[in-house]
Amino acid sequence: MIDVNFAPVCGLYCGHCEFLGNECNGCGLVDGRPFWTGLMQMDVCPIHDCCRNRKQMEHCGLCEDFPCATFLELRDPGMSDEEFQRSLKARQTALARRREVGTDQWLQEVGTEHG
Repeated sequence: MIDVNFAPVCGLYCGHCEFLGNECNGCGLVDGRPFWTGLMQMDVCPIHDCCRNRKQMEHCGLCEDFPCATFLELRDPGMSDEEFQRSLKARQTALARRREVGTDQWLQEVGTEHG
């Protein structure tokens, strides 16, 4: 199913997330407050807060400051440095593609990939 709520600002695709439907319903539906924000003692994801709440943008790839320090520094503490660098590269590539083709087309593309 293609759902814009599965297209968070950071370049991830919620439809492939292992936590979707259990701990989380997708960043769009929880307004940037996925389960992990509570674990990290945050009210809202800082990337979501900057992009949607402060700058009123659909995703980070549309920002003239992309990639900014917030995007480059927020990380899952369980990731190794190598995993984090791969994640950053993949998210930057995803956001460039999303900027190029639009969110609906991007969702169709990533929604047909295998997670």
